[in-house]
Amino acid sequence: MKFFPALHAVALFMTAAFCAGSAFAQTAEFPNRPIHLVSGFAPGGATDLVARIVAQGAGEVLGQTVVVENKPGASGNIAAGMVAHSPADGYSLYLCNATIAMPAMFSKLPFDALKDFVPVTMIGYGPQVLAVNPRFPVRSVRELIDYAAKNPGKVDYSSAGVGNITHIAMELLISMTGMKLTHVPYKGGAPATLAAISGEVPMVMTTINDVVAHAKQGTLVPLAISSKERSKILPNVPTMEEAGVPGYEASSWYGILAPAGTPKPVVDKLYKAIVNGTTKSGLSEKLVASGMDVVFMGPEAFAKFLDQETNKWNGIIADANISVDE
Repeated sequence: MKFFPALHAVALFMTAAFCAGSAFAQTAEFPNRPIHLVSGFAPGGATDLVARIVAQGAGEVLGQTVVVENKPGASGNIAAGMVAHSPADGYSLYLCNATIAMPAMFSKLPFDALKDFVPVTMIGYGPQVLAVNPRFPVRSVRELIDYAAKNPGKVDYSSAGVGNITHIAMELLISMTGMKLTHVPYKGGAPATLAAISGEVPMVMTTINDVVAHAKQGTLVPLAISSKERSKILPNVPTMEEAGVPGYEASSWYGILAPAGTPKPVVDKLYKAIVNGTTKSGLSEKLVASGMDVVFMGPEAFAKFLDQETNKWNGIIADANISVDE
């Protein structure tokens, strides 16, 4: 009997060694077939651009094809649910955006973002811009706040749709400033921007790409951007914090998730391949040119960020009573 503890220790050591060896072998062999990167939005948009750049770069580093699959519908939740329930082997990945951190908008989801996925990496941020029609009598966020205080409920703003990051970003601004504004949703950023240009609404929260050309032409006046740092594309436009709203930050962002249970060595290999592949051959410059700030986060940092974003946005969504169930 006295030899059993020693035998037990040997057994535990051999089991641990076997698991470590299996993990090493799995990582060394990965990938030995194509990887599928699933996007929850249609081809041609910002999310699709990020997916294809990541797929190209990571595929070159890994020596395997990374296939982009577009599965639009339900604000990306159909695609997310499909990946969440795929085998946890690194061959099915989900290109998420900020919507993944907004479960409070949906009464029922086919996944739990914090439990059914393991974060691989953040790719970067896509700041929004608050811009006004040049005939609207404000030229700063401070002036807007004062004007809204004198005209409660009488100032409209457009967004790319209910539950879109442009809508949620504006609700955050409203909650932090006490403004009473009226939301006018449109079906996409382009029509929302055109509504502000035409004077149908006095202002819009939209993407940088929707604003740049109009700002140069003088048909829109950008007041502030939503990110923590100024944009390289609109360097003269202050951040919302610089404009007088301390602590404000509401960027769209993009990242890669894998099904929960994907081995850590595989996750780490994917992370390194995505970072190295995207930063080489000028691929990251294409993202910057599209209005993104390329900022990579490792798996642990991205997991913490995702948790923080979920807590922040769920509170804003609940207070504003936003629902986008389809």
